[in-house]
Amino acid sequence: MDRVALRGLKARGYHGVFPEEREEGQTFVVDLVLGLDTRPAAADDDLAKTVHYGIVAEEVVAVVEGAPVNLIETLAERIAQACLKHDGVQEVEVCVHKPDAPITVPFDDVTVTITRSRV
Repeated sequence: MDRVALRGLKARGYHGVFPEEREEGQTFVVDLVLGLDTRPAAADDDLAKTVHYGIVAEEVVAVVEGAPVNLIETLAERIAQACLKHDGVQEVEVCVHKPDAPITVPFDDVTVTITRSRV
């Protein structure tokens, strides 16, 4: 299976279990790896035979900016399901970064990574 990756998609969301997260929001960063067969697109040099990563990026940002959830695990699942709606995508790895998570000790990042497939 071939891979198309999008790294560092940024969007403001209102996800989290604390009231201030829901009120103030924060930046979330999403990395995606889409699994698909790119051979038909490459053979015909045809965008219609692969995944349009620009559209995927817009849809992922819309999910992050959309309805709030408590957990980034839930957010990652919603993003994965949106990606799998694209015909050619057979598998997706989603990593959601929450770099401004409300943690009281110094840290660089909090992430949740999931892999989902059509199977």
